[in-house]
Amino acid sequence: MIQVVLPAHLQTLAGVNGAVTVEVKGEATQRTLLDAIETSYPMLGGTIRDRATQNRRAFVRFFACGEDVSHESPDAPLPDAIAHGREPFLIIGAIAGG
Repeated sequence: MIQVVLPAHLQTLAGVNGAVTVEVKGEATQRTLLDAIETSYPMLGGTIRDRATQNRRAFVRFFACGEDVSHESPDAPLPDAIAHGREPFLIIGAIAGG
């Protein structure tokens, strides 16, 4: 089971309070993790990544083991600590402005 920390607005949309856990079938990658999240919480479909292109939304960032992995390949394996539930995968809403 992988622990995922969602931003507050997505927690509200999903009807959860705090982190969620999802099971990933096969290798744990960003793609398989996001597939598992959208399967478990279908109301989040299209909020983290575009429904048509499957690309990460511009103002969403992913962190694994303290590292920004937002620009990594969606098919790259996640760190073992994430894949084995020892560390949470963070989904963060980015802030822009001047």
